[in-house]
Amino acid sequence: MNAPPLTLRLREATRDLHTAAERAGVMPALLRGELARDRYVLLLRNLHALYASLEPALARHAQHPCVAPLPLAGLARADALAADLDALHDGGWRRLPVADAMWAYARHVEAIAQSRPSRLVAHVYVRYLGDLSGGQVLRNVVRRALQLEGEAGTAFYAFGSGDEARALKDALKRGLDRTPCDAAEAAAIVDEARDGFVRHIALFEELDRPRQPSSSLPAA
Repeated sequence: MNAPPLTLRLREATRDLHTAAERAGVMPALLRGELARDRYVLLLRNLHALYASLEPALARHAQHPCVAPLPLAGLARADALAADLDALHDGGWRRLPVADAMWAYARHVEAIAQSRPSRLVAHVYVRYLGDLSGGQVLRNVVRRALQLEGEAGTAFYAFGSGDEARALKDALKRGLDRTPCDAAEAAAIVDEARDGFVRHIALFEELDRPRQPSSSLPAA
């Protein structure tokens, strides 16, 4: 009997944590269009720290059998996040604090890139598939909430036209399902994806606390 596609395994195994993440910390306010501008900027700054660790790791391992099937060129978000932060902040966003939860997450990504690069696939699933799905709804929510005009401040969610975004999402799913994983490796990727959602929940909850996080990452 053939094993189920990796995307199906990932979706089923992370369903509960995905729902929990949407309800954690700053996320309900963001989804309602009620998150204050400064808190939204802080969220973007933390996400930039994640992509600034994940994307160089993926580039280094682009020829790894588990990473090679993924359409990485169309997924990268670090530059788009930097453009949004430039548009929404006064230019000093790299000095904004990074949450302890994100500090730990970024270091974790760098560690698995060294020891278990196949597990980077899990974070591609957690982040980019979300960017191509719910992120497209958030684009309009953020634009209305922050009274933005044009594309300034929402480049993070921009993957071209609706058809182009759907095509990239489909390509990503196909790439994930073509990842040549044996049973043990697929199980490890699923476990890693669950861990990724847990780390997002910790981040969202930390960013919702009155006291701002105090850790910092080197400029990225």
